[in-house]
Amino acid sequence: MTTTAPHILVVDDEPPIRRFLQTSLTAQHYQVTEAADGATALEKLRAATFDAVVLDLGMPGLDGFEVVRQVRESGNAIPIVVLSARSDEAGKVRALDMGADDYVTKPFGIDELLARIRAAVRHRLQQAGERPIFKSGDLSVDLVRRLVAVRGEEVKLTPREYDLLRLLVTNAGKVVTHKHILHELWSPDADVQQLRIYIRTLRQKIEADPEQPRLLLTEQGVGYRLRAPD
Repeated sequence: MTTTAPHILVVDDEPPIRRFLQTSLTAQHYQVTEAADGATALEKLRAATFDAVVLDLGMPGLDGFEVVRQVRESGNAIPIVVLSARSDEAGKVRALDMGADDYVTKPFGIDELLARIRAAVRHRLQQAGERPIFKSGDLSVDLVRRLVAVRGEEVKLTPREYDLLRLLVTNAGKVVTHKHILHELWSPDADVQQLRIYIRTLRQKIEADPEQPRLLLTEQGVGYRLRAPD
C-alpha cells in the first residue's frame, strides 16, 4: 500500500462503466487509472504500482481471465476484484480459482465494490504478516495452538473441521470456491455434498444461529466466505 490515496486500476472495455467507476472512486478519495483492454492493463501493471485492480471479465481480445492468469504467473499478488455478469457463476468460479480475490456482480452498487476492494487489500496485507490470532465477531482462532473459541468458550472440532476452518480463516473476507476447498482438503473429484455436510456441522459449532449464519457465509453456486477479521 502507498502512503498517499490508494491507487486503483480500473479495467473495462465499456466507457460508461469506466466513467462511473472513475467518478465514484475519486469521490471516495481513491486515485484511479483506466485501461480499456487487457493488454493495456498488463502494460500499466508493469509500469506502475497499484493497490488493487477492478477487472471486467468479458472483454474482447485479451479477456479478464487471461489478465488474472498473467498477473499471478508473474508473481504479482495485487488484489484483484473482478466484475462479472449476474448469470455467470462458472466465470466467477474460474476467476477465483485462477487467483482473483473477489468478485462483484453487474449491476453493482459502489458501496459493495468499495467493501470488496477494502477486504481484498486487507487480506493481502494479512497474508504478508499473518497474525497468529484470528478474531471475527464471537469467533477466535489461535492458529499456533490450534484452539477455537466462541464467546470465550473453547469449541472442540474434529481434525477435518479444523482444517476446513483454518483454510477459511487464512482466506477470511475472500470467497473460497468449492473446487479449491475440495482440492485442498479432499480431492479434486470429491463430492461437494460432503463439503456441505462439514459446513453445516461447523456452523452448528461456531454460529449463534446456524440457520442464519453471520460468520460463515454461502456464496450461492460458488463457494464460501468467512467474515473478515475485526
